[in-house]
Amino acid sequence: MNSSLSGKWVLITGASSGFGAAAARAFAAAGGNMLLGARRVDRLEEIAGEIRQPGAGHALDVASTASVEQFVAWVRAKTARVDVLINNAGGALGLDPVASGRDEDWEGMLQSNVLGLLRVTRAVLPLMMNNPGSSILSIGSVAGHTAYEGGAVYCAAKAGERKITQALRLELNGTGIRVGSLDPGLAETEFSTVRFKGDAEKARKVYQGMHPLTAEDIAETLVWMASRPPHVNIDEMVIKPTDQAAIHKVFRRSA
Repeated sequence: MNSSLSGKWVLITGASSGFGAAAARAFAAAGGNMLLGARRVDRLEEIAGEIRQPGAGHALDVASTASVEQFVAWVRAKTARVDVLINNAGGALGLDPVASGRDEDWEGMLQSNVLGLLRVTRAVLPLMMNNPGSSILSIGSVAGHTAYEGGAVYCAAKAGERKITQALRLELNGTGIRVGSLDPGLAETEFSTVRFKGDAEKARKVYQGMHPLTAEDIAETLVWMASRPPHVNIDEMVIKPTDQAAIHKVFRRSA
């Protein structure tokens, strides 16, 4: 157990799978009290049972201001403070070039990755303002640093996450609240399955022949970032698999 996180209140969005679910397990193992939000409530209940914190999950759709407000009202009924906010809800939809992109995909990516991050942070901040040493950690991506074909809107969304994080860092300077972004490269979760609308074979090929990051790698890093001494702020961390030197440079082993 990480003594610096024992008894801390940790709020995680998109906690029903992938990075969010792994982070819930990791922070709970470190002694944290979990506040888990996601659209798939049945999955949240499973995770809450797994970490032995029944009632730790509540429905949350970051694309809806009303849903965010209802979720934070539920949080307030449990605690007067939040120590760690993990803005994890997001993801990519499609890999179409701009010329053939779909409005619903574009809007979905901007709602979850950008507007959702803003909505949740705005709603949770009052629970963090008098809590020096607390942390706001958002999941970015190497896509927020480097564009690639078919990724125009996802890259824009993650670049937006990065700039929101940088602006928050400036706005909250002097409050003692730490603000940072964790930007992963290729990590094998449901990310590609969602991006390719359930096409498991297409998703599998993204990671073929290489060793991607796992959700547990990201969760472990988030715990490390949140458990630094209060005077230490990890502004930004880029984490990639050893096989991925850059977005377009991935070493793949032959079958």
